[in-house]
Amino acid sequence: MAGAPRILAFSASTRRESFNGKFLALAVEAAREAGGEVTLLDLNEFAMPIYNGDLEDAQGLPASAARLIGLIGEHHALLIASPEYNSMPTPLLKNTLDWCTRGDTNPFEGKVAAVISASPGALGGVRSLQLAQQLLLKLGCHVVPGQCILAHADKAFDAAGQPTDPRTRKSVQALAARLVLTATRLSA
Repeated sequence: MAGAPRILAFSASTRRESFNGKFLALAVEAAREAGGEVTLLDLNEFAMPIYNGDLEDAQGLPASAARLIGLIGEHHALLIASPEYNSMPTPLLKNTLDWCTRGDTNPFEGKVAAVISASPGALGGVRSLQLAQQLLLKLGCHVVPGQCILAHADKAFDAAGQPTDPRTRKSVQALAARLVLTATRLSA
């Protein structure tokens, strides 16, 4: 691979003050510091209907899904913030991944992926993180191992959006470094 590995990053929460959005911002910064070239997406710009086979048969692949598939294809790796709703990944994440597998080829095959999760709860979204990792493995990704989670996320950031506990930044930096290293090695 010539140059830095290209990483596509997005949060599966589109709330303006999303804890996962703040956590992802730290991870994006850490991935760039580790040598990655990161493209940060806002899934609000890729709105898709709930996946339905009849809808797909009638209307084909939504244009936003086709655009996202193209972007995934242009990157070596994915960095995904997976919020936890009722102990599961968000419907937004599942729907986005489902539509992106409906193209001519699987855009996830062979990509490197890292997942992070933040939650106001004591478990930090670990259940969502593990299920998102499992789904990405099933889609053909090389998932970077590790549990980069942020418990009590509602109290984890200062007014400037920076983490109040230095261990948070260290955890994110470690995962980002593994993502960049793995993407570099597998893309060579």
